[in-house]
Amino acid sequence: MYRLTKLKLCVTVAWSLFSLSASAASAQVTVENAWARATVPGQKVAAVYLEIRSDEPAKLIGVRSSAASSAEIHSMSNDGGVMKMRQLKSIDLPAGQTVRLAPNGNHIMLQDIKQPLQPGTRVPVVLIVEQKGKKKWIQVQAEVRPVTP
Repeated sequence: MYRLTKLKLCVTVAWSLFSLSASAASAQVTVENAWARATVPGQKVAAVYLEIRSDEPAKLIGVRSSAASSAEIHSMSNDGGVMKMRQLKSIDLPAGQTVRLAPNGNHIMLQDIKQPLQPGTRVPVVLIVEQKGKKKWIQVQAEVRPVTP
């Protein structure tokens, strides 16, 4: 009887430790609806929009894209009827909440794009997310959509 109780205790402890490590390892950052507007010949900048969600508190701290010489996180705001854009160092990703990067708000700015973005193609983007002091690189393919009037 004592051996059976001891075995049950060992199994319970082992399962608890496994469950804790599995939940820590499964903390995910997911990205959906990544897209960019098509550009015209000669246009040197483009914006990428998306929805990002983290299971645990995190920060979007950087972006990269092989489609442009540089990429930055930007915000856009209306200040007395004048649209203003500025670079952001990071965007907080609260646990369990979807953060939207959208037109007229926070977005990814691609600067000095290497070629026009054509509808139906995809733009590669790498998101750099910091979570619990560690960096994650998340590969995203943003769908290029036609410009709508």
